[in-house]
Amino acid sequence: MLDFTSHYDDHEPVETSRREPAPPVSDTELLDAYSHAVISVADTVGPAVLRVETRGVNGKSGNLQGGVGSGVTIAPDGLVLTNCHVVEGAKEIHLRDAEGRVMEARTLGVDPDTDLALLRAGSARDLPHAPLGDSKKLKRGQLAIAIGNPLGFESTVTAGVISALGRSLRARNGRLIEDVIQTDAALNPGNSGGPLVTADGRVVGVNTATIRPAQGICFAVAANTAEFELSELIQHGRERRGYIGVSGQTTAVPRRHARNAGIENASGAMVTGLEPNGPAAKAGLMSLDTIVRADSVPVTGVDDLIRVLNGERIGRAIEIEVLRRGTLRTFEVAPLERPTLKAA
Repeated sequence: MLDFTSHYDDHEPVETSRREPAPPVSDTELLDAYSHAVISVADTVGPAVLRVETRGVNGKSGNLQGGVGSGVTIAPDGLVLTNCHVVEGAKEIHLRDAEGRVMEARTLGVDPDTDLALLRAGSARDLPHAPLGDSKKLKRGQLAIAIGNPLGFESTVTAGVISALGRSLRARNGRLIEDVIQTDAALNPGNSGGPLVTADGRVVGVNTATIRPAQGICFAVAANTAEFELSELIQHGRERRGYIGVSGQTTAVPRRHARNAGIENASGAMVTGLEPNGPAAKAGLMSLDTIVRADSVPVTGVDDLIRVLNGERIGRAIEIEVLRRGTLRTFEVAPLERPTLKAA
C-alpha cells in the first residue's frame, strides 16, 4: 500500500523573501532635491542670461530715454534672444553679462507678432549659452525656473510651475501671440526677454508679460515658436506670415474621436475665436472646431498651425481638416498675408 503521509512536518519551514517597503522620503529630502534642481539651473543657465540696456528717442517728446530688460544667449557666437518690446525703437543696445562685462549689440530682426527679437553681440565669441528645449513636451505642474533682471536686480532666480499651456496673449501691437506658456514663477518688469527653464537646463520659453494686479499669472513665448522664428529673423529680419483669422489653444483629442476619424492626433488646435469675415470664417470654420491637419500636415497644437501658415502658403487655397463634435470635416481656406503692425 502506498503511504501518502506528508513528510513536510519533519523539516524546518522555508522562509520566503519579502521586499521591504522603501522608507518614506522626508520633507527635508524633497526640499533638497528641489533646491539642487534650481541651483543646477542657476549655475548652468545663469551665465547665459544678459542684462539688456537700451537707449532710444521718445517719439512724443524727442528726448532720449532708456530701458532695461533681459536676454539669453542661445549660440556661442553671440546670438541673443529677447523680447521685441525690450529693444524696439532703440538706437543703442548694450549687453551686460553676469561678470559685469559690457558688449554692444545690434538687432538682427524683430517680430512684434510674437514679441520676439534676435540680437547679435558685437565682437564676443565663445559666450556661455543655453540650448532651446522642446516646449511641446511640457506638462502642467512641471518645475519652471525664470532668470532675469527684474526691476534692475541682476541675476535674479525665481521658481514655480508650469500653470497652463497653449494660452493666447495679446501683444502690444494688438496681435494675439499663440501657444503661450503660463507660469507662476515670479516675473516683474525687467524679466522681459529672460529665459524660462526646465530642471534639465533647457530654455522652454522667453518671459514676456505679467497681468497686474494678479499674482502668480505670468507668461512666456514658447521655445518652439522662438525656434521657428529664428531662421526667418536671421535671413530676412522679419517673419512673413499667413493667417486665417482664428485664435486658438492646444487641446487634447479624445481617443475615440481620433479612432472614428481615422487620424493619429492625440491633440490639436482648438479654435477659440474667429475674425469676422476672415478666411476661416468665410470658409465655414466655427469656434470649438479642433484643427488636426492643414495642407496635409498634421496639426497637434497651435505651434504646428503657426508653422504651416508660412509665407509659401499665402494666397494659395489649402485644405484644413477639423474635428467638429467628433466628426472629421474638411474646409478649403486661402490664407492671407498678415500685415505687419507697429507696436503701440
